[in-house]
Amino acid sequence: MTKLNNRHALTIGASAIALCVAAPAAFAQTGPAETDTDRVVIVGVTLEETLPQELAKYGSVVETLDSEDVRNAGYTDVSNALQMQVPGVFIAPRGGPFSYLDISVQGSRTQDMLFLVDGVRINNRLYPGTITDTLPSSMVERVELLKGGQSLFYGTNAAAGVINVVTRGYTDEFDGLVSAGADTNDGYHVDGFVRGKFGPGNYVLYASQDKAAGFEMFDGVQPSSTNRNRSYNVRTVGGKYRLALSDTLSIDARYQHNDADIEYLRYNRSFAGSNNRDEEIASISVDWQATSDLEILVKGYWHDWDTRYTDILNSVLPPYTQTVSSNNLYWGYEDKGVNALAKWSPGGPFEYLAGYDYQTYTAFDEVWRIEQTKEDVQAVFAQVRSTDEFIKNGAFAAGIRHNDTGGATSTTWNVSGRYDFTPNVYAQGIVGTSFLLPSAEQLFLLELGEYLGNPNVEPEESTSINATLGGQFGDTAMVSWSATYFHRNIDNLIDGCDWDPLDTQACEIDRTQAYRGIVPANLIADYAGVFYNVAGEVQVRGFELMGAVDFSNGFTAIASYTGTESRNDGSSTQLARIPEAFAKIAAAYDGDAWGAQANVLWTGEQSSVAGAFGRVNYGDYVVIDLAGHLFLDAEQKHKLGVRLENVLDEDYATRVAAGVIDGTASPILVSNRGVPQTFRLTYTYDF
Repeated sequence: MTKLNNRHALTIGASAIALCVAAPAAFAQTGPAETDTDRVVIVGVTLEETLPQELAKYGSVVETLDSEDVRNAGYTDVSNALQMQVPGVFIAPRGGPFSYLDISVQGSRTQDMLFLVDGVRINNRLYPGTITDTLPSSMVERVELLKGGQSLFYGTNAAAGVINVVTRGYTDEFDGLVSAGADTNDGYHVDGFVRGKFGPGNYVLYASQDKAAGFEMFDGVQPSSTNRNRSYNVRTVGGKYRLALSDTLSIDARYQHNDADIEYLRYNRSFAGSNNRDEEIASISVDWQATSDLEILVKGYWHDWDTRYTDILNSVLPPYTQTVSSNNLYWGYEDKGVNALAKWSPGGPFEYLAGYDYQTYTAFDEVWRIEQTKEDVQAVFAQVRSTDEFIKNGAFAAGIRHNDTGGATSTTWNVSGRYDFTPNVYAQGIVGTSFLLPSAEQLFLLELGEYLGNPNVEPEESTSINATLGGQFGDTAMVSWSATYFHRNIDNLIDGCDWDPLDTQACEIDRTQAYRGIVPANLIADYAGVFYNVAGEVQVRGFELMGAVDFSNGFTAIASYTGTESRNDGSSTQLARIPEAFAKIAAAYDGDAWGAQANVLWTGEQSSVAGAFGRVNYGDYVVIDLAGHLFLDAEQKHKLGVRLENVLDEDYATRVAAGVIDGTASPILVSNRGVPQTFRLTYTYDF
């Protein structure tokens, strides 16, 4: 799919160097020395929290990144950890940490992925693109990535997978840590958490602040842009409390507040631009073991996202004068609902799950001119699963979900399973359907010069297949491997009609009639187009290869490669901003008193339409990160961490667009830049 070139060679060479550097230390040890530190035991895990691991048992591919991986590598935010560490997920932040991003799993678009924090939707029904720009990495207990269609349990936006961030877990023993760090982008970070038992229940409290002046985020920035380094200031506080009323009944209450000032800059004319954000995530759940074979979870949640957007522009030519383009304009949403999930294990060959979801969304946007909107979604779902009594060495499941959204209904299903041929070889897979409801922009946008929302646009529907063959072998060095084939067909893909008279693909809109009160002449002249459902089918095909080795002496390594084709039916052009291939390699050594890690990311070609330049190819870059940590005391309470991001100072594009040279009509290609070489030093006290 992609030819070997100098960047491939650099990727392979860098990984070989990482292995050669770490291997001597690995083989010189007989394993990390035992310490007197007790292992922290997480308590109070609910039916919802174990769902990803159970889905893995029944055939879903699940990747997990734990808190120690995140801390030892020194990642700033969740998206950076996913970008460099987790196999099979592609992420391209537009402006470094805490920024909007493009994300792709198995050839997907950003809106095909559902992002959760403790099971609460972050990108929701009406704003599917708001994902991780206010999520620091310090609060993470683990990050779970479920690949493939997961609409059965998670509903819309889970057409290609789910990313769930699990915050710090409960413990009976008191523990915690505080951490502080600084980096060469004039940034600093402080965070801490404590947890333990208080009164009749368990608690977790955490807080963090991340602030940086940032780096110049555009290649092609014009002189009229006097504000070029994108800064951020993100503050997070959170807490949760679990009250065990009895051995079979508990109540869990959680709250998290994110407060952020995040700059939103332009390639030209930027004087000041910011999103000033308040975000609240709250939930309360009741977990009841009603009988020995019946467990019930009922959860209410609330997610409130309030942003004030300000944009002050310079004049194009000096002497620069300022004009207020947007002054503290509001955009945001409220998302709340109730989930219920029951698991019945009566014994015998099968067990059963059933659930109900009710979600209500409201949104309002003064920036994009989206009027106050409200949508209600209801869904019922059920799944039957095999047990060991049905078949040895295997597990199979089948389920169905019915959704009702303001008159638009959708029914999805999936069948999945795993079979262990031997202790060292297995096969697993999942086949089913998913759906993606249209966003607020696609439904209700009234913006001049942009696409026009279409209340009649229908949900996207997709059918997907994931099939994996994998296994493990070895004694002293345990090697695991897997090969996954994925296949997805999308019907009713939502796109924007470009009103090009030479375009032979007609929009499903009557161009001769007035539309939403706009006469046809003005509609065609003033608007780029109307969102509509594309005729035909979008086809996604590809594969993932992964191999990992654990030498049982502190040294581990993992490599993955993903190749994909995501194209309209009959087209030879990849969908915009989805790479045709990418690969990751990580090598780590975790000894008694110190550790080191190397990560290599190679991203193949991507393309996107950039105005007068037409379709532009970009991507094809290599990013190498190095990290290390050193304990300063025998009790391993004090730790220094270092991280060198983008070791080779690779200048690469994460997105492209068309612009103009200041004071002229001459086009210029503008790209968002990836994070430049950045050094970070961190101190952590663990107690």
